[in-house]
Amino acid sequence: MNIGRIPAKFAGLEPDREALIDVPNNRRITFGELDRQVRRLANGLVDGLGLSKGDRVAVIARNCIEYMEVYYACARVGLIAQPINWRLGVEEMTRILADGEPSVIVLSAEYSALQEALQPALDVEHWLGFGEGSNQCYQALLDSASEAEPAGSELVGGSDPVLILYTGGTTGESKGALHTHHSLYMGMLNQTVAERIVPTDVYMLTGQMFHIPVGLAMNYQAHGCPVVLINFEAKLALEVIQQERVSAFLGITTMLNWMMAVEDFSSYDLGSLRNIQYGGGPMPHKVVAAALDAFPCTLIQGYGQTEGMTMTFLSQEDHIRALRGEHPERLASCGREGFVTSVKLVDRQGDTVPRDGRTPGEILVQSDANMVGYWRRPDLTAATLRNGWMWTGDIAVWDQDGYIFIVDRAKDMIISGGENIYSSQVEAAIHQHPAVLESAVFGVPDDQWGEAVKAVVVLKPGTSATEQEIIATAAQHLASYQKPRSVDFVDSLPKAPTGKILKRALRAPYWDSRESKV
Repeated sequence: MNIGRIPAKFAGLEPDREALIDVPNNRRITFGELDRQVRRLANGLVDGLGLSKGDRVAVIARNCIEYMEVYYACARVGLIAQPINWRLGVEEMTRILADGEPSVIVLSAEYSALQEALQPALDVEHWLGFGEGSNQCYQALLDSASEAEPAGSELVGGSDPVLILYTGGTTGESKGALHTHHSLYMGMLNQTVAERIVPTDVYMLTGQMFHIPVGLAMNYQAHGCPVVLINFEAKLALEVIQQERVSAFLGITTMLNWMMAVEDFSSYDLGSLRNIQYGGGPMPHKVVAAALDAFPCTLIQGYGQTEGMTMTFLSQEDHIRALRGEHPERLASCGREGFVTSVKLVDRQGDTVPRDGRTPGEILVQSDANMVGYWRRPDLTAATLRNGWMWTGDIAVWDQDGYIFIVDRAKDMIISGGENIYSSQVEAAIHQHPAVLESAVFGVPDDQWGEAVKAVVVLKPGTSATEQEIIATAAQHLASYQKPRSVDFVDSLPKAPTGKILKRALRAPYWDSRESKV
């Protein structure tokens, strides 16, 4: 399987069938046009710029047709796409690009100014801008390239690496999860079974294309389905569902809440919807009930990681049964293992814990959809992939039927609005304030975002600082969604005998008090 040949199949069968609908840029492209663009770009990168199999191509852009062209063109000829989170600060972006060492950086006109900030620290010869106001090198490359099938494309696929997706680690430092054609394809197969995809579907991509859910969009295209690209806004999403007859999309609890809160929600024609998948954590019972009442379709939940795509699913029937009173507690679970996935929970010795709903263990995943390793980090790869199992760092319990309930995140990750936030990264930013002695960052319940970032700070003797000063300092070094939303000041932090800060003791009052109100 060559992921880059996805457009080619339907370019041969139905070339005039719509492939991508780019709402932000008011553009539409058929499978025939998309495949032609992919071939030209692939030839331009290899023949025009001299790239070789395994070279990296970075992308900095919001959702757009060109983004998908880059993904498919790289895959077609054995190059590795390196999408970059445009929300990151220049310092972190520079570090990630230096790690991936791309030969080419493709960026939209919106981020043209970034080239001046990034270029001095990077040894990158080719900067391909696209869109009005860019250097137009992207289009110039296409115009000069052949439309023929790229030489050697038939030899690419399977175990060849195709994508590096960067994610934070236990230290808060981003690391690249490396996927192959085969691992992406197997993750897509998991999704096909869970979402029950049919060729008449129309998929709406609500997340950004530098995240692993772009694989879900590719999967729908592999079935010949049009994919609608948006940059999420609740009213826009409803308008697009109505106009494009969208049948499926992936959202997070926050997105669904915002959509249901849109004025005159009931006036939108959402009858085309067949299924909504949500992620980023369980959805509260009342929100599930409201969503199933508001949207004329089924719901499924997916639990996944950048390293393994979606690994477990809470099925459509699980949601319906729970609302009927059959195992309602399972709405707090992330479901059971997917079609091409095996899951087990183990203790610190690696022994499987009982399915009693009480004994915690780390979630381990065995699947061909797992990454093949971390880019240039054999140490982290060896610690994460052991004897065919991926150690996720998430702690859970499971019941007698294999439903998994996450109870803690071993890596202190916070999920706010569907975005992963790493506490140590936020703590490092807070410590840029000269008055900070110690800090602990963790997630607290938030009705809108799921979790909000909270910091507890100890100041140096004889110094002072306000909550707003701490937040402002952190904001200078972080993306907006990563900064603390609140700060408490204390004289000391709770610690274990080893000196490790006991974040669980800090978190517990917030989460325990919420549970006592349920």
